[in-house]
Amino acid sequence: EGFHLARIAIPPVRVGTVKAVGGAEGCGIGTSFDKVIAVLNEMEEPEIFAFYDLGSAKMNLELVSEMTEKNLIICDAAFVEGAYLTAALLQADTPYEKICEQLQELYVK
Repeated sequence: EGFHLARIAIPPVRVGTVKAVGGAEGCGIGTSFDKVIAVLNEMEEPEIFAFYDLGSAKMNLELVSEMTEKNLIICDAAFVEGAYLTAALLQADTPYEKICEQLQELYVK
């Protein structure tokens, strides 16, 4: 379901890849470290904006970020709004630093 939502809500990106990953092993609720690292390793981009919905997903992203040479930018922004804003700004060739600045307005505290 989350992937379907991402396909509908996020505009087509011409400058990168949009991937959705989630669910624990056996399709349970939660986040699988193995699934996250596998999807990250499939991606060609050296810098990746990552959004999450729950604390366990953030924890897995933090662990994955320590095990890769890619620059994983973990965003604490509202999931759908943050992903949409990032996709739109990437299409406009906005520098990553400016994207991060604009995302801070969507950070969930």
